[in-house]
Amino acid sequence: MTPAVWLLCAAGLAALGAGGWALWRARRTVRRLDRMLAAAIDGGFVEELYDETALSALEGRMARLLQGSAAANRALAQEQAAVKTLISDISHQARTPMANVLLYAALLEETGLTDAQRARLAPLRAQAEKLHFLLENLIRASRLETGLLQLAPAPGPVAPLLRQAAGQAQAAARAKGVALTAAPCDAEACFDAKWTPEALYNLVDNAVKYTPPGGRVTVEAALTESFCRIDVADTGPGIPEAEQAAIFARFARGAAARDTEGLGIGLYLARQIAAGQGGFLRVRSAPGQGSVFSLYLPRQAVQSYQTVTLPKAP
Repeated sequence: MTPAVWLLCAAGLAALGAGGWALWRARRTVRRLDRMLAAAIDGGFVEELYDETALSALEGRMARLLQGSAAANRALAQEQAAVKTLISDISHQARTPMANVLLYAALLEETGLTDAQRARLAPLRAQAEKLHFLLENLIRASRLETGLLQLAPAPGPVAPLLRQAAGQAQAAARAKGVALTAAPCDAEACFDAKWTPEALYNLVDNAVKYTPPGGRVTVEAALTESFCRIDVADTGPGIPEAEQAAIFARFARGAAARDTEGLGIGLYLARQIAAGQGGFLRVRSAPGQGSVFSLYLPRQAVQSYQTVTLPKAP
């Protein structure tokens, strides 16, 4: 083989080697960038040192971007925690004064008030009761969010849950002319006996509240492979699909509910209670076709159920 051929071969091998080296570095950089992004998504990104080659410069810029994003996320989480703490503190501090306002309003009603004075006292008491209800629910929500309130799911029959929720809302349903029925069932599930009835009652109360006179609300249960699904169906105005993802947020209310008395916290609290024991909530609805809110309860005890936190939009 002549020297010229040797030189050509050597040059070709060198080019192949350089190309292979560049390809290996590119693949390594892609893998490292992928790990960096995965760590950032999981919240565990830590910046590392890189050399000053072109590919590592790209890694460095990506690292600085992710580091800034991680810092912003930490700051946002701290601000959210501070707001939750503030709401919880205000709710606790206002709880006793509001209870005293209701007490004195009740005492005033027992005195010899004129009709005009009673007419002025009635809206005062109604607004005080509304504010008291809001404070109590904010306290419940803050206890669930911070983990101060631990749910204790245990196996039990579902039928008493349905009867209790329907019984609590029956007076309001009759007064409004809404037919409220709870279907019989023999299903069992695993749920917290104290807080699950409250979550279900919130769903039934909402259904009665938003169903027009002459409508109907039905509460029934069905079994799936892993869950017991409790459906609360109404013949109300329905909820547009664009609003369904947001109605479970705190203080969220749909456009059709603006003229109906409410605080926008019942669904939020119900979702928190469901999530705290391994369950969840779903809604099926369309304008003019009513709504079906479904509370899913595990059929068996969940070994490690989700800690209750502020839910993300589904």
